[in-house]
Amino acid sequence: MKKTWDWKTFLVDTLYYMGGSVLYALALQTFAVNAKFAPGGISGLSIILNHYTGWPIGVVSLLLNIPIVLVCWRILGHKFLLKSIWAMIINAFFLDIVFQYLPAYNGNPLLASMFTGVFLGAGLAVIYMRGSSTGGSDFIIMSVKKLRPHFSVGQISLAFDAIVILAGGLVFGNVDAVLYGIISSFACTLTMDNVLYGAGSGKLAIIITNHGQKIADAISAEVDRGSTLVKATGTYTGQEREMLYCACGKNEIYKVRTAARAVDPDALVMVTEASEVIGEGFVPPNIPGNEPPAQRPNTNGDT
Repeated sequence: MKKTWDWKTFLVDTLYYMGGSVLYALALQTFAVNAKFAPGGISGLSIILNHYTGWPIGVVSLLLNIPIVLVCWRILGHKFLLKSIWAMIINAFFLDIVFQYLPAYNGNPLLASMFTGVFLGAGLAVIYMRGSSTGGSDFIIMSVKKLRPHFSVGQISLAFDAIVILAGGLVFGNVDAVLYGIISSFACTLTMDNVLYGAGSGKLAIIITNHGQKIADAISAEVDRGSTLVKATGTYTGQEREMLYCACGKNEIYKVRTAARAVDPDALVMVTEASEVIGEGFVPPNIPGNEPPAQRPNTNGDT
C-alpha cells in the first residue's frame, strides 16, 4: 500500500524547526557575529567564511552542507536527511532574511559567547526533538559513528569543534576568540542536555541488602516511589542477597538513601545519574520523539 503523506506531522515538525531556527539565528546573528569569535561546528565555519567573503551565514551554511549531504546520504538514510534539509532551509531563512536585518548585540564579548551557546543549544535541542538536525558536523559525527561504532561521539565532536574554534582564533587574530569559542561550546552542550533531558532527568538508587522488601516499603512510605527487587549473588562471598532499584527525582534521593540506611545500616547504597526517566510518575512517554505509551498498570516509578 502506498503510504499517505502525514501533513499533521509535517506541520508540527515545521513549527518546531521554526522555533529552533529562531533561537539558532538569535545566537549567531544577534550575539556571535559582532563578538568576533567562532563557535564550533558548521556554524563556526560559516561565521569565519562570512568574515572573509561577506556572504550571508545561512547561504554559506547551506553551501557547506551540500557535499556533506551527498557523502552521508547512503549512510544515514533518506528520511532523516530530507527532514534535516527542510530544517536547514528554514534555518537559513531566519538567519539571512529575518535576523540579518535586526539589531545585533555589541556589548561584552564574554556575555555574547555565553548567550550564543545558550541560544544555540536551545535551538538545536528543539530541532533534535523532532528527529532532525541542522546538518554539518551532526552528519559527519553520525556517519563516522555508524561506520566506526567503537569511536566515541564525544571525542569526534570535540575534535571537530576544536579545529573550528582554533581556526576562529587565527582568523580574528587573538587568543580571546578561542576562549570565547570554548565558552560558547560548553554553554551550548550544557543547555542542549538540559533542554533534551533536564525535565526527565533524575537519580537511580541501587541498594544491595538482605531486607529488600522492608526497604522498598520504607521508600514507598517516605517518597511514594515504587522499586524493583531482584535476587543477586555476591561474587566475593558467594552469598545470595537482594538488589533494589529505585528511580526517583533529584530532590528525593536523600530521603530514599536515608530510608534504606534506617532499615538496614549495612546496606550498600549506590546513587547514579539517570539522564532521562520516562514513565509513570516522571515524564509522560508520549513526549515528542517517543512512541505512544502502551497500556500498562500504574507502577508509580517501578523500574
